[in-house]
Amino acid sequence: MPAEPTILATSGGFTSSGRGPIGWRRGPLIDYALSLSGTERPRICYLATAQGDSPLSIAAFYNAFAACTDALPSHLALYPMPSAEDPAAHLLVQDVIWVGGGSVANLLALWRVHGLDAVFREAWEKGIVLAGVSAGSICWHMGGTTDSFGPELRLIDNGLGLLPYANGVHYDVEPQRRPLLQSLVASGALPTAHATDDGVGLLYRGTELVEVVSELPDAAAYKVEADGAGGATETVMVPRLLTA
Repeated sequence: MPAEPTILATSGGFTSSGRGPIGWRRGPLIDYALSLSGTERPRICYLATAQGDSPLSIAAFYNAFAACTDALPSHLALYPMPSAEDPAAHLLVQDVIWVGGGSVANLLALWRVHGLDAVFREAWEKGIVLAGVSAGSICWHMGGTTDSFGPELRLIDNGLGLLPYANGVHYDVEPQRRPLLQSLVASGALPTAHATDDGVGLLYRGTELVEVVSELPDAAAYKVEADGAGGATETVMVPRLLTA
């Protein structure tokens, strides 16, 4: 278990094996998240809250670990009732928690109804690796941009706030993401932001960004800051390429 709070916030992770909707395989970012736990056979819990606990998503997660002996997978669903008798107890014995993508607004609302916002802070302070993709990346930050409310991206500013930054995901593939994030940072609606192209992950120890990694070549991360003159500056952060 890491000695300090650890978050891996990404725009990647599981990839398709080409075998239908539950044909997921582990990408390098998943293996990297597991390695961050510092344990030989880490316990990894998957939350598909942002997808309404989609059975297909949960099945795909288990399918990705079906032939693996180096990790102990489990999941926590909240629909129609929690899948664990004591969700907090289940989460707090994990080594890695991976949160899937979908609606970050719905995810945050449901977590708060169930008191998981406090549980995740406890898990973070305990050194459990908190990780995820898209909604599962934004949630750990102050906020970011989201399509939770419709196809037109909007501001979300009620993240868990474990990290004092905003977060941008899918920065290179969804055209609205970059200009909206920059305008929100420029106006002060969001603080300084860290954004990721698809395939890129941000590693935080405590609240410090200590490494940028990628499972894809030619992808990058970005630091977006207000320039003090009504605009924003964007600084490229070149990642270390992970090997499969």
